[in-house]
Amino acid sequence: MHEQNRIQSRKMALCGVLTALSIVILSAGSLIPSAAVASPMLAMICLVPIHCDYGTKTALLVYTAVSILAALLCTDKELALFYIFLGWYPALRPHLLRFPRFLQILLKCAVFTFMMFIMYAMLIYLFRMQAIVEEFAAYSAVMLASLLILGNVSFLLQDMVLRQMTALYQRRRRR
Repeated sequence: MHEQNRIQSRKMALCGVLTALSIVILSAGSLIPSAAVASPMLAMICLVPIHCDYGTKTALLVYTAVSILAALLCTDKELALFYIFLGWYPALRPHLLRFPRFLQILLKCAVFTFMMFIMYAMLIYLFRMQAIVEEFAAYSAVMLASLLILGNVSFLLQDMVLRQMTALYQRRRRR
């Protein structure tokens, strides 16, 4: 019983600290304009130890807590929505590994593209963020397609970082 309480306390402490770290990273991204995409990607890395040690359900619970706090505390709502729409990916990632490599890449790109379309549709049509509408109106269709392609490349690079961080964490954990 005492050992189980200790394990539960360690689990709660790790989840709490990594939730706070994620919020600090996201808040810093709100302060630095060029970090609007980088900070949610860094915050996603905080889910790696939780997923490795405690599984998908706990990682999704921490993701939910960070998403709620980000929506409430981050001044840059686009940044918060980026995390809300893609922050759960580290919990999904291990489930995609059972597919052939080419299909994995297609699925990852499909997830990113679908989530970005939904997120920006919400920003434009639901939240009526005129600044985004004006920004998109200034771009040509080729520019918007290029941004989506670069976003997919960035997401695939993020996936590689998650793979490396997971391997590094598991190696360190075994010691």
